Amino acid sequence: MFSKSKINEPGPKQGGESVPSSNTSSSDGAPAARTSTDFSPSAPKAKPPASILSADLVIKGNLKTTGDIQIEGTIEGDIRAHLLTVGEGATVKGEVMADDVVVNGRVVGRVRGLKVRLTSTAKVEGDIIHKTIAIESGAHFEGSVQRRDDPLNPSGQGGQRPAPNAGSSAPAAEKA
Repeated sequence: MFSKSKINEPGPKQGGESVPSSNTSSSDGAPAARTSTDFSPSAPKAKPPASILSADLVIKGNLKTTGDIQIEGTIEGDIRAHLLTVGEGATVKGEVMADDVVVNGRVVGRVRGLKVRLTSTAKVEGDIIHKTIAIESGAHFEGSVQRRDDPLNPSGQGGQRPAPNAGSSAPAAEKA
C-alpha cells in the first residue's frame, strides 16, 4: 500500500516526472491562475465573510450592500444589508434595514427587518418594524413595535391588512 520510494522521492524537482494533483500552485511555488473550467457551473459560490467596521471607525453617510455587515464603530446614516450585526460598543444613528438584524449596541432610529433580535446589551431608541422579533431580558427599548409581513417595504402596509377598527382601541394599548 505504501511505497518507500515514493516517501523518499522529492517530487516534481527531479526531472518533472510527477504532475501536481491540484492546480492551486505551479511548479515554481507561485499560485496558478484559475480558468473558468476549474469550477462547475452548478457549484454554489462560497458566501463572502461579513464586512467588519472596526471600533475606531466613524462613518457619516449611508451604507448599502447585499452582503453582511458587522458594525463595531459609529455610523451616522442609513444602513441596508442582508445581515446586520451592531456590536456591543457600536452606535448607529439612522434607519437600519436588513433581512436579519442583531442589535448588541446602540441604535437611534428606525429598525426594519424580517428577523430582529435585541440582545441583553441592546439600546434602541426608535420604532421597530419586523416580521419576527426577539427581545432578551435586559435590553433597553424606547419606541413602538409593529409587525408586518413585508417590513422591508417602506411604503404601505407590506401585505398586511389593517384591522377593521384600527382607530379605536389600538392607540390606547400602545400608550400604556
